[in-house]
Amino acid sequence: MRLVLLGTGTPNADPQRAGPASAVVVGEEAYLVDCGPGVVRRAAAAALRGVASLAPRRLRHLFLTHLHSDHTAGLPDLILSPWTLGREAALQVFGPMGTVAMLEHLIEAYREDIRERTRGLEPCNDTGWQVEAHEIGAGEVCRVGGLRVTAFPVDHGDWPAFGFRFDAPGRSVVISGDTAPTPTLIAQARGCDLLLHEVYSGAGFAKRPPGWQRYHARMHTSTRELAEIAAAARPGLLVLHHQLFWGATDEGLIAEIREGYDGPVVSGRDLDVF
Repeated sequence: MRLVLLGTGTPNADPQRAGPASAVVVGEEAYLVDCGPGVVRRAAAAALRGVASLAPRRLRHLFLTHLHSDHTAGLPDLILSPWTLGREAALQVFGPMGTVAMLEHLIEAYREDIRERTRGLEPCNDTGWQVEAHEIGAGEVCRVGGLRVTAFPVDHGDWPAFGFRFDAPGRSVVISGDTAPTPTLIAQARGCDLLLHEVYSGAGFAKRPPGWQRYHARMHTSTRELAEIAAAARPGLLVLHHQLFWGATDEGLIAEIREGYDGPVVSGRDLDVF
């Protein structure tokens, strides 16, 4: 099992960081988590770097932590681009309540594109654009071969949001999604091999306007809070993503974490592989 960071960004339009997206790669299959802007091109870049299962035509599994636009704006790209590049299987999407309606509307929005490609001169199959959507709750989401995927609720405001735990023989990866600190995540991540967790800079937070401070304190996780989470869960490796730097650097975020956590920690960048 490998974890590939396809996008570590936020709603901020950072040209160095694509929108939030990761891939858990097990054998010949890739399982995407979230689908931010740029996801297919980042997957293509990872394939060129040797992760063959991330070739766009092979992308056929997606898990959505929640439906915020920065985590879903790449959906039309993921539905349509791999199809035009040869994918024949329907895209399997697992996500919270609202996922089915979102995908139905997206397919309808691109109905004329699909019609033109399938009925015109372009040599396109008539299956690879299709989507099978599955709305999930907490618990086991799917089991494929030796891989087990478990969803658990996280705290990201009033609508449903999940983190995911991936277990394969010999390795476990936990992905937080967007969340404020919650005991459920600590329980799921305790002793895992890798914890991929969102974070914002505590030093930068102090400079934010009061309205944004209220929002981030309620909806996300600070470096101090993440240090406490990691100290309780003790993952083999803590990887930061969806970083809100606010003037800090990767090294600065790690230094803030180090004030309360002494385990291995990395601030992730797009196309890092763990």
